[in-house]
Amino acid sequence: MSTEMQNEAEIFRGTTSGETRFKDHRSVRGTPRAGMPAFVLGEELAELAQTDPRIVVATADLASANRTNDFRDAHPERFFDFGIAEKNMITAAAGMAACGLVPYVATFASFAAILGAEQIKTDCAYPRQKVRIVGTHSGMSMGFYGSSHHSLEDIGMMRAIADLTVCCATDANHLRALLRISVDHPGAMYIRLGRGRDPQVYDAVPELAFGKARRLREGADLTIIATGSTVRASLDAAETLAAEGRSVRVVDMWSIAPLDRDEIAAAASETGAILTVEEGNITGGLGTAVAEVLVDLPRVPFLRHGVPDRFVEVGPPAALYANYRLDAPGLTAVAREFLG
Repeated sequence: MSTEMQNEAEIFRGTTSGETRFKDHRSVRGTPRAGMPAFVLGEELAELAQTDPRIVVATADLASANRTNDFRDAHPERFFDFGIAEKNMITAAAGMAACGLVPYVATFASFAAILGAEQIKTDCAYPRQKVRIVGTHSGMSMGFYGSSHHSLEDIGMMRAIADLTVCCATDANHLRALLRISVDHPGAMYIRLGRGRDPQVYDAVPELAFGKARRLREGADLTIIATGSTVRASLDAAETLAAEGRSVRVVDMWSIAPLDRDEIAAAASETGAILTVEEGNITGGLGTAVAEVLVDLPRVPFLRHGVPDRFVEVGPPAALYANYRLDAPGLTAVAREFLG
């Protein structure tokens, strides 16, 4: 290998010793809990398992990255690491569910929803097995790792599977609530998480019901319907717009399937326009789901905002959010343009 090629390899693997750093040093393995304040997955499941012997947890060589090691430490006999065998993990979880257990299987969303789509459909959703597939590091939050690790298509793919509940966690308190109501919910489920560094939206653990959105802010000029990582940015954008005299409602559409059609209808009749925001491909995602409801209602100005139908660049997640206007300043600009 030439010296030039060697240097390039070091840069793109993030091993360069110079000032330029292309890799987040807190990424993937061994990330401390303090670095991922929204990752309470293992901790909450460990607490639930104290009184529910049915709960088991599996991962695919990512116990540190998704903090399921917190569950492993509390209940080692009920924890399974399948190594890099995500499809096998999902199928095995379906077998566990058929025996009366409630398995939570966690890996990167790109490997859970996209790589494991067939197993989720055939082994979990079709026989209505109580498997909870937890896709972490969703959207483009794995920015440096490229398209193989980005999951921009998972919402669209998962909501197209019959008898599969699909939902997105907003922050740590929301995830706790979601996990608590997931245990006894019938059938299979896909739970989409961010990268674990998601800013707080809920001050306390909220009351949740599948198919019921959470209206977080009232407004009359515009309704922003957001999910997952985009909820905090939407609230911040609404605050900025309020200072400019714009009245903006913000809805956390955390339950994608089933969808809260009544909340969408209320936005269409009570506010002047609707803007959907998602960290993912707008083709088939949250925006499409909302559009499928709006097509049967009186017309209202409507815009889908997210990642256009393309593969995103490789780079720091924050830079990608800014580039696709999925941060608060970007969403503020999008709303201004939309409202004219």
